[in-house]
Amino acid sequence: MRYIVIGAGAVGGTIGARLFQGGHEVLLIARGRHYEALRTGGLRLITPQSDETLPIPAADGPVPTRDDDVLVVATKSQDTVAALDPWPRHLPVVCAQNGVENERTVLRRFERVYGMCVWLPALHLEPGTVAAYGHPHSGLLHVGRYPQAVDDQGVDDQGVDDLTRQMVADLTKGGLVALAQTDVMRWKYGKLIGNLGNAVEALCGHRPGADAVYERARAEGAAVLKEAGIPFSGQEEERELRGHLVDLLPIDGVTRGGGSSWQSLARSSGSIETDYLNGEIVLLGRDHGVPTPVNEVLQLESGRYAREKLPPGSMPVERLTALIDERSAAVSR
Repeated sequence: MRYIVIGAGAVGGTIGARLFQGGHEVLLIARGRHYEALRTGGLRLITPQSDETLPIPAADGPVPTRDDDVLVVATKSQDTVAALDPWPRHLPVVCAQNGVENERTVLRRFERVYGMCVWLPALHLEPGTVAAYGHPHSGLLHVGRYPQAVDDQGVDDQGVDDLTRQMVADLTKGGLVALAQTDVMRWKYGKLIGNLGNAVEALCGHRPGADAVYERARAEGAAVLKEAGIPFSGQEEERELRGHLVDLLPIDGVTRGGGSSWQSLARSSGSIETDYLNGEIVLLGRDHGVPTPVNEVLQLESGRYAREKLPPGSMPVERLTALIDERSAAVSR
């Protein structure tokens, strides 16, 4: 089986590297300077334990496919449709992405879709290089078929199939931990609640007071999911599961500025994923008549920062809090 990783950035690059180190056939799909660096010099993977350059094959677009190919999509959610559009639609697709909309989007075009909930702290700012901070494992991945199918007795008969089991075994051979889940979307909704803080970090960094804004966003998101009747994993459940599997350790000489949304602003990419994170909560709130002023402001301001290519962490917490309080007062009138 060959894994074609579409979007070989922080997450995709780490997953591809660990699969390659586990002895599996991997092809990385990247663009621009990153692709050129991969093509000419391989992928440099830096971890708390090692610094290796791996000769993983790379391409900058679709290649002739095989029946045993698996597409692993690790792009940002706003790029999903464009990234998958050129690929044959009979191939299975794994959504190794934040947010909960990708699986539904992909299912419009591909019959066999798998969700992957990714806990994998990594950084990609320099072409050809990925830094993965997890120790002793680079990441914890939940994998399951989408959609979950339940029979008349309430028993899942589709979430874990043969391909799920094969992927879990392959991912676990490298420096990752993978778990087969019949309810993978419950874990992805739990991760969504955690990812609501991505916009806060991107806008304000880790300044004093930023945690309070994040907690407001998280509480608002959890209330919306409960109103919508959507199950999601909780913080304690997640922490207990991760346990000693994925600790965050520093890497000498590599500064970890922030997560995926922070990195989007740092790279001046012009776009950011928060429409599919905070924006998901806003959408559900509007669907169910629940005000979401905190996540509305985070969605709008992070989008503005991306479009205007403003630097990450440059908004004062006081300014962001004032905007949220103003919007909260407006919706409560």
